[in-house]
Amino acid sequence: MTDRSHGSRRLGYPVAAGVFAVGMAGTTLPSTLYGLYRAQLGFSELIVTVVFAVYALGVIAVLLLAGDLSDQVGRRPVLLAALGLSAASALCFVFEGGLPLLFAGRLLSGFAAGLLSGAATVTVLELAPPGHEARAGLAATAANMGGLGCGPLLSGLLAQYAPWPLRLPFLAHLVLVVIASVLTWFLPETVAHPTRRPRLKPQGLVVPPEVRGVFAPSALAAFAGFALLGLFTAVAPSFVAQTLNVHNLAVSGAVIFSLFLASTIGQALMGRLGVRRALPDGCLVLVAGLVLVGTSLAVESLALLVTGAVLGGLGQGLAFRAAMTAVSGAAPPEHRGATVSALFVVAYTGISLPVVGVGALTLGLGLKGAGLTFTACVVVLVACAALYLLRRPPVDG
Repeated sequence: MTDRSHGSRRLGYPVAAGVFAVGMAGTTLPSTLYGLYRAQLGFSELIVTVVFAVYALGVIAVLLLAGDLSDQVGRRPVLLAALGLSAASALCFVFEGGLPLLFAGRLLSGFAAGLLSGAATVTVLELAPPGHEARAGLAATAANMGGLGCGPLLSGLLAQYAPWPLRLPFLAHLVLVVIASVLTWFLPETVAHPTRRPRLKPQGLVVPPEVRGVFAPSALAAFAGFALLGLFTAVAPSFVAQTLNVHNLAVSGAVIFSLFLASTIGQALMGRLGVRRALPDGCLVLVAGLVLVGTSLAVESLALLVTGAVLGGLGQGLAFRAAMTAVSGAAPPEHRGATVSALFVVAYTGISLPVVGVGALTLGLGLKGAGLTFTACVVVLVACAALYLLRRPPVDG
């Protein structure tokens, strides 16, 4: 702790988790609105997934270029920069007049998420007082998933029941970003000797030797779980509207929210199982959820879709928190931000590439056929990850 009292440190980690949640909520605000943009601008489902992938590419680019930035300049400046990018993204959507600003808004949102993913996670963990490390770990991953889930719920409710459906959700988020920025300004700084002249250069995936044994299985589980998150945030609203004929945007937002809420619950349950069991068990639960999602697409059932989302979210939450706990716990303090960022690079690769594949498949197979093909591929991937983790589980601690 360099510039705040120990008392403010105790207050710091819940506040940092709240800031993390606000930032991540902005990244999923457009999820329930893509149908409105399609009607207004007249683009295809493939363009929806490409717009979504631009966000993920922004995340990955920042993680690879500046994944260790908060290790150099301090956590607080990076959090403030991320919130500034989030505000700029929201303004692009407020003044949106076509695809160029949609792409710009999603790219800026990806930059914000890239900075937040590593820096905010480590900030929450480092601000935890002694004896509260487990709670802080849950707070960090819950803020990430909870924030991602609240974005579609907020935009769905405002777009369905309030005026200015394509602008009010982003104006509301701008207010939240301002509040989060003020809170961030008063957070304690946890980097002892920050530098004012950071060196930004492509660093690739920074995985210190002592972390490599646990990183591979953790990254595999994160990739598989985030592939499911990508499917829901990019494609589920279109499926609910076009195939199930449910056009209430609040319902679409609630379907996506149920997935992320279940993920948060799964993260809370991880502490009872431990890393060694939670990683493979989470993958097995995720497989069951994916099978239900595939069945819901085949029989066109909203109830099965929600049930599959909840079960898949539970599995993803178990596996993701176990992966984060294993990797951050094994990383040396001077490389913790970069190592956590490396895990997010793998995760966001999982959230982007498969989703673009679904968009391309819709051109020939339709939305239903593309969804079934995607689900079958991810089931195979997650099953392989589960078998690998059962044979070579990571150690607890």
